[in-house]
Amino acid sequence: MGRGRVELKRIENKINRQVTFSKRRNGLLKKAYELSVLCDAEVALIVFSSRGRLYEFGSAGTSKTLERYQRCCYTSQDAAIADRETQNWCHEVSKLKAKFESLQRSQRHLLGEDLGPLSIKELQQLERQLEASLSQARQRKTQIMLDQMEELRRKERHLGEINKQLKIKLEQEGANLRAIQGSWESDAAVVGNAYSMHPGQSSAMDCEPTLQIGYHQFVQPEATLPRAAAGENNFMLGWVL
Repeated sequence: MGRGRVELKRIENKINRQVTFSKRRNGLLKKAYELSVLCDAEVALIVFSSRGRLYEFGSAGTSKTLERYQRCCYTSQDAAIADRETQNWCHEVSKLKAKFESLQRSQRHLLGEDLGPLSIKELQQLERQLEASLSQARQRKTQIMLDQMEELRRKERHLGEINKQLKIKLEQEGANLRAIQGSWESDAAVVGNAYSMHPGQSSAMDCEPTLQIGYHQFVQPEATLPRAAAGENNFMLGWVL
């Protein structure tokens, strides 16, 4: 008579649960050993009991097997991530290429090229788009012209203020020049009056300069002196010996 089928559920009896754990743990470790020997496989087994005790088996060392497992898992994960990224990039490139072709086609339509395949509705839509674009361009052109006119007016006002300042400065300098010229004319008039009052001095100033040495302030001319007196005194007229 065969053994009955055991229902897989938690054993409520603590002693029975401990006994079952010990038996099956030993059987599991034995099977892992047999598998590694018979099939030349690298087997690692780790078991934690309900109390936290560790039971392990490693045909090539548990740590070495775990490192190999991590390398394989990470390598496969990296490969999967790289494949997904490659697929995403290919999809993105396809989308960008389609968008670029659509923009090129729209540009040709705006330039009036390749209009044959378009329907009446598409041509009407293109016409409305061109009218809207033309209206915006005209508005922008008008705004730029108004800004330029305002800038020119501002420059004109600025130049007008500079012109006023220069005019005021020139008037002030002209007044100063007229005052200086008037003072010069008054001085010249005073000098002319002095010359008219002393004509002898004017003629004396106009004559050529002469050198007079040893003369008195006023010496009587030689023609007015008697010859005898000049011979008797035996000195040159005008000199004091």
